[in-house]
Amino acid sequence: MEGKRWDVIGVGQCSLDYLGRIEAYPPPDVKCEFRDLTIQGGGPTATALVALARWGLRAVLCGVVGDDAFGDEILASLCREGVDTRHVLVREGRTSQFAFIVAEPENGRRTIFWQRPTGEPLRPEEVPLDEVRAARVLLTDGLFMDAALRAAEAARKASVPVVVDAGSLRDGMLELARRSDHFIASETFARSLVGESNPEEACRKLAELGPQVVGVTLGPRGSVFHADGLFFREPAFPVEAVDTTGCGDVFHGAYVYGLLRGWPLERRVRFASWAAARVATRLGGRAGIPWPSQFPQEFAASF
Repeated sequence: MEGKRWDVIGVGQCSLDYLGRIEAYPPPDVKCEFRDLTIQGGGPTATALVALARWGLRAVLCGVVGDDAFGDEILASLCREGVDTRHVLVREGRTSQFAFIVAEPENGRRTIFWQRPTGEPLRPEEVPLDEVRAARVLLTDGLFMDAALRAAEAARKASVPVVVDAGSLRDGMLELARRSDHFIASETFARSLVGESNPEEACRKLAELGPQVVGVTLGPRGSVFHADGLFFREPAFPVEAVDTTGCGDVFHGAYVYGLLRGWPLERRVRFASWAAARVATRLGGRAGIPWPSQFPQEFAASF
């Protein structure tokens, strides 16, 4: 894939997160003091691209923001990390996605309050198909479903691998699975798909749709993956978790990193598990993304 303009093109959501730390979630009608307020960019695909840019890859995002102060900061946060935002569209007179997240480090929980963006979602005709074909990998979270489907179709025709971060089972997700090569779902998605907590059965159903690799992430219980008719489990890396915001996003980014380096599946998933665990040690989805200088030796070889 020499001569490609981008290592990764992402089609998906970007937001701004305000995060604070509390001792325990309060009952109604009481005051609750929070501390350690931090402001970070968020969104599944956007945060994955931040990780990839931090690790030296050329990443570009296709998404939307409003022309408000939140949108300005979303774009600035991506630019500071080296993610190209030329294809993030600004919807005039609209507000950007925003969230306030309270983390409870004592029990590893978090609660997310969020505001939906008021701008129109990314339309299929707004996807820069030449840029998709000029990438080594397409990553999408399916949150702009029609646009994601068009991007995935173009990528497959151009032999660009399609990686999907499937957070929840919404309309179009199974069609997106049919157009993907690597489909990695959350436990919530898997439970919705099969009606129970059975990640292996969810992997079987997803594999029948055509992806080469399917997986289900299980938080502190690790992950389950299926490829070539075989299953394997990867345990989570043990850490003292402060906040799990962004762990899944960075898991997917790290998986893409390993894919681009040509690592075998087991090594990709192990690196993704390690990177996701590092994110959990800091407040917010991006503060804990490790730098290459922090990589363990087994992952430290250069391109």
